[in-house]
Amino acid sequence: MNHDMPTSSGTKDVVSSHSVVGAPCWVSLTSRDVKATEEFYGAVLGWQWRPAKLGDRFRIALADGSPVAGIAGVATMWQMAVAWTPYFAVRSADDAVARVQERMGTVAVGPISLPPGRAALLADRDGATFGIWEGDLFTDWETWRNAQPAFITLHTRDAFDAAIFYGEVLDWASQRPGCCEVHYEGGEVVLRSRGDVVARIESGALGAAPDPAIRPHWQIHFSVDDVEACARAAELHGGSVLSKGGDEAVLRDHDGAQFTVTARRDR
Repeated sequence: MNHDMPTSSGTKDVVSSHSVVGAPCWVSLTSRDVKATEEFYGAVLGWQWRPAKLGDRFRIALADGSPVAGIAGVATMWQMAVAWTPYFAVRSADDAVARVQERMGTVAVGPISLPPGRAALLADRDGATFGIWEGDLFTDWETWRNAQPAFITLHTRDAFDAAIFYGEVLDWASQRPGCCEVHYEGGEVVLRSRGDVVARIESGALGAAPDPAIRPHWQIHFSVDDVEACARAAELHGGSVLSKGGDEAVLRDHDGAQFTVTARRDR
């Protein structure tokens, strides 16, 4: 999903959710203060900004002129948590929502129409939040796919149980054209789309933990050239460093949203 999906009939660069079923297709951040969020991510990730067609509360982040993420300044208005959320491509938003409900997941918002498609905000049965998008993806979506984010990770109680849930909801490993492949590697579930690793699922989260970093959640990993510089910038602009290794750092922004910066590398 994009906050200002173009009406794109006849545009050769537009990709439909039907051709990349089950793959992450967009990431969005709920925020309490859009201006402060722009300043933070501009300093940490070097993003530029442009307005979104949905209104003043929505902005599009650009890296080298290409859309990489969205901001929705609705956390206070809609009483939502400040968090990064991945959206997955589906053939039918209605079918996906029904499957989530059948499998004891939760529907927070939608499906709602956002021409040229439909979206919904959901949670899996362990409480991890995710979104779905049915319809056209934005122009030059392939550039986004190859640049940002590097991948996403689900921290959950049981990786194999979660893989079954998402597989049934999002048509993973269904043998349908464009569907994602699922592999089990080193105790993790690895999701591939067109050969690229686009998501990982790992066990170990605690469902009732008071710290949201420990509870089941989707973590967004952004590719950067200098992990150390991003960590320093986060601290200088009101954020914090939760953990840091040689090629990766888990950061928290000024508003409490958690994300990861990962050294840029081939996937």
